Parts: sequence; C-alpha cells; structure tokens
Amino acid sequence: MTKKVALLVGGWSAERQVSLEKGKAVEATLREGGYDVDVIDVKKDLPSLIAALTPKPDVVFNNLYGRGGEDGEIQAVLEILGIPYTHSGVLASAMGMDKPLSKKLAETVGVQSPEGFVASKEDVLAGKLMPPPYVVKPPCEGSSVGVRIVMDGDNHQPFDAESWAFGDEVLVERFIPGRELTVAVLDGKAQAVTEIVSQTGFFDYEAKYHDERTEYVLPAVLSENIYKTALDYAERVYNIIGCAGLARCDFRYDDNLAGSDGLYFLEINTQPGLTADSIAPSQVIYNGMSFVALCSHLVETAQCHGEEQQNQQFATVARETEKQRA
Repeated sequence: MTKKVALLVGGWSAERQVSLEKGKAVEATLREGGYDVDVIDVKKDLPSLIAALTPKPDVVFNNLYGRGGEDGEIQAVLEILGIPYTHSGVLASAMGMDKPLSKKLAETVGVQSPEGFVASKEDVLAGKLMPPPYVVKPPCEGSSVGVRIVMDGDNHQPFDAESWAFGDEVLVERFIPGRELTVAVLDGKAQAVTEIVSQTGFFDYEAKYHDERTEYVLPAVLSENIYKTALDYAERVYNIIGCAGLARCDFRYDDNLAGSDGLYFLEINTQPGLTADSIAPSQVIYNGMSFVALCSHLVETAQCHGEEQQNQQFATVARETEKQRA
C-alpha cells in the first residue's frame, strides 16, 4: 500500500517564502519516490492544521523553517496527534533553535564557539557591548535572519529600534575572521565539509537565497586535521542536542591560528534546506545517495520521539553539563 505523506510548507516565520519554494522540490521528489503526497500550507491556525491532518497521514514531512517550524512548536503538535514526522523532536528542535543554549551545550562536549553573551536591545543601541568587530543576531532565528556585523570604525548602529523585529534580546558574539564552513549530519554521521565563499561579507540571508555569486566548495580544501575535526565537532553537537534525521552545523575557521584552535561552532540547523542543490543534501549526494533516496529515507525513518525518549535526552544534557561544572 502506498504510504501517505503530508508535506508541511509555508508557516508564519520570516522564512515562509523559502519553505514554499523548497517545498516544491520536496513534493516532486517524494512523488518520484512513489509516495502519495498531500501538501499543506501551514498558517498560524491550529484547528485548520488539525483538520488538514485528518484522517492522519502515515508520515508528516516537515518542510517548515524558522519560528513555529523548527523550534519545537509544530513538533509538539505532531507528538500530541501521534503522527510520525521527519527531522528532530521537540526538545532537540527547541535547543537547536536557541543559539545561546546550543553554544553552551557544544562547549560541554569540547566544541568551542565565539565568546559572547545575550544583551538587551537597549544596550546594543547604546553601544555597551564589546570591542569591534563583533556580531549581533537574534537568539532564536534561522537562515542568518537579522544578523549584523559591527566592524571597527563603523559610525552607525547595527540596527535601529524600529527595524529589529526579533524581541528584546540580542545575541552578541566576537567576530571570527576567516572561512565559513558547514557540515551536514545524517542519522548521527557527518557527511562532508563545504566551504561557503560569499561575496557579501558573510553568509547572510541575501547570500543564501539571492546572490548567485556565492560559491560552495565541496569538499572544502582544508588540512586533513581540520577537515576531520569539523566532522567530529558536528557529530558531537548533533548528538548532545539529540537531533534526528538530517541537520547541519555551521562553523567559522580562522586559519591564522594553529591547528583546530581556529575552528569555532556557530549554530546548528535542525531543519536544513532541502533541494538537490542545497548544502546539506549536496553533501549526502556527494557520498553516493540520490536526493530521491534521501527524501525517502527521511520518510521511512520518521518517528514520534515520545516522552521517554525526550526525558532520556534531557538527562544526557544534564549529565554533560554537570561534568563541565565539576
């Protein structure tokens, strides 16, 4: 019997349009894989979503990005409904979206990230931060939405009060010069390292989705040590956060520093973009799995994560955090 898959697209985050566009590729690929696909354009309307998921599909393919889609909200709804879904569960999704928390968790398993802190929007506007260069970003957004770099000599604020639509808190980090690296992890196994060469100063939202000059070097040209360390770090972060399915870890690499001292974890994306040309799938394809096979694999391994599994994951995080304090 053909498996019925509900493909969730859209959502209400700043990445709604990206989800709609990439969802077309996922839909076509799932149909090619032999699945019966029902596309649901998700709005911030729970009764409508539940109605669209009635009768229950066999699997939900979660293709939502940003708030509501990859922060644990939609995952919690699907857990309650008892419908298996792709990618990470409630707790991992929430922790992965929370950049300050994911940085702290990475540190418990020996993965460094740029020094930083959470500041109020008022302090950012007042300039009470750290010596430049530094980065300001929303604590809980994806796709580099809202990221600004403050360079030495800048005579303007990174944003104004009216344009900052991401809440009262701002994550402030030391800017790491050098190279942009990213590693996809599938079922706990790091796939490859891609270097992103952006022409816009850093890999921001514009560079990701609109600038055709952005280059993706796969595999990244690195020393064997740095390449293997990036793979190892990505697996460590994926596992401590408790991810499932496909995720992607982003790094900065200052190659002026010795060895792995210059490799810094920035964030994890528990819901990476899904087209054959997207960064994470391209690494899986590089290793020999087709995009059709990848999407089919995500469907066939979809699950409800359950309270017991979530509690085990929470206990693991608590143990690692306690080890670091000891």
